[in-house]
Amino acid sequence: MARRFRGYLPVIVDVETGGFNAHTDALLEIAAVTLFMDDEGYLRRDQTFDFHVEPYEGANIEQAALDFTGIDPDSPERPAEPEDMVMNDLLKAVRRAVRDSGCTRAVMVGHNAHFDLGFVNAAVARCAIKRNPFHPFSCFDTATLGGLACGQTVLAKACRAANIEFSNSAAHSAAYDAEKTADLFCYIVNRWKELGGWQPFEQDQDTETDS
Repeated sequence: MARRFRGYLPVIVDVETGGFNAHTDALLEIAAVTLFMDDEGYLRRDQTFDFHVEPYEGANIEQAALDFTGIDPDSPERPAEPEDMVMNDLLKAVRRAVRDSGCTRAVMVGHNAHFDLGFVNAAVARCAIKRNPFHPFSCFDTATLGGLACGQTVLAKACRAANIEFSNSAAHSAAYDAEKTADLFCYIVNRWKELGGWQPFEQDQDTETDS
């Protein structure tokens, strides 16, 4: 795995939020999906880490966002935890996956990935977390990759074009969307491999040239 992405482990992240502004709006749900590479060099979905988040003090929550996601922040059945606890647990799991894969850092994968990355970076800053395993600005965006590989930029449509089952009624859950984004990313990377794209020996040659 470490050789495939220059030492980076792709980790799929999806967030559900109280709006579009990462610096003012609440983080309500977050999920991360790790990947592994099988013996034939294909990417596969590994573990899913899913958290409901208590809005931080003073966070803005737009009713339109709640209507879209279906989240009720005040529901007694919602197993929410404080943001600092969630972020520390999530990033600890990501750091462990990075170590176990032989990689040196994580790179975020998301559908419209800079939205998710912005909320993660803002939460990391609020929680004063010093060991953020994610690259601070680089990411893989399956909206762009889906447009290239499947002719579709909407997650549901790109998944269906790739013959990945997608339920609109289950969407807008962080865990569900992260897993479907992971499936789409794996499909695109694996399809590229089957078409004769990236090969390990090419990366080895590049590494030798760079050194």
